[in-house]
Amino acid sequence: MTHLGRLYPMLDGVKLPDDLPYSQVSSWELRFLYLLGRHRLTGEDRLVELGSGGGGSTYALALGLRDSPVFDERTGRLHAYDFFHVGKGTFATERFFTAGTKPADGDSSFLDDFTERLAPFLPFLEIHAGDIWQTSDPDDTSPIEFLHIDIAKTARVFRCVSERFLTRLRPGSVVLHQDFAGPRLPWLHHSTGALLPYIEIAGPPIRSTLAFEVTRPIPEDVLRRISEDAWTLDEKLKLISAVQERIDRDHTGGIPFKSVLELAKAYVAHYEGRHRQAWSIARKLTGDEYLARTRADHFAQLRTAYEKDGGGKGGSLLTRVARKVAGR
Repeated sequence: MTHLGRLYPMLDGVKLPDDLPYSQVSSWELRFLYLLGRHRLTGEDRLVELGSGGGGSTYALALGLRDSPVFDERTGRLHAYDFFHVGKGTFATERFFTAGTKPADGDSSFLDDFTERLAPFLPFLEIHAGDIWQTSDPDDTSPIEFLHIDIAKTARVFRCVSERFLTRLRPGSVVLHQDFAGPRLPWLHHSTGALLPYIEIAGPPIRSTLAFEVTRPIPEDVLRRISEDAWTLDEKLKLISAVQERIDRDHTGGIPFKSVLELAKAYVAHYEGRHRQAWSIARKLTGDEYLARTRADHFAQLRTAYEKDGGGKGGSLLTRVARKVAGR
């Protein structure tokens, strides 16, 4: 059993407050965050949460840190990053406001609500509000002990995460990918494949979250290729396949990650403009019960792109000419 894996048997015994702030992550993930703070993290290096949302995950982790026998609130710091706004492109919900809806005056910021909810932990909580490209320091090289990634909803944001945070991981660093069950975010999956020689996966994903610990120094070249997305399509598919060999279903048995990651491969091709290949991968998954129930919009998106590209007629004229010129 891995070091982090020793926390799994404790999950059922965690009792979190009933009035925990609203969160979009599951109760299992919140309990795991508490256990990490209580039993694993020290605060000697940076503790970073990227994507704090309404504060539920921040609260669970901070509560665990406060209950820890080794975390020193005078010197340890938990850094919470988020845009702290609702609106187009933010991926935030109005439920992050205390009232459950945006104020009548139209203010889109829920930062005050977040700060009020996290009041018990403000002595050791540092809040970074705004675009992560603006609120993170490109010159900060301080080691990170813990990195919770729940913000990399776009390739643009993931580049910031990889350039400014992944580069600060060291042996012993703990990483949580909260969106690992999201096929539309394949950069999480193929980057993890690139990191496999240098990490130890804790065990089955905790619902949507994959947890791992860095066990060996990550070469600069690997980190550079991740941040620059310097992999070919075929290389990305192979990297995701390597992850599929390591994980199956989540710890509750509800999420079939091999199928989820296969659909992520379709999105790798989709984002490369290879819509025929994307639909060829996705079509084989339409009979998967979990994906059919939870990802119908994904299949519709991929099929629509395929049909707009010419469908079974060899693609659009422009696409066929471009591929001929490229020798495909």
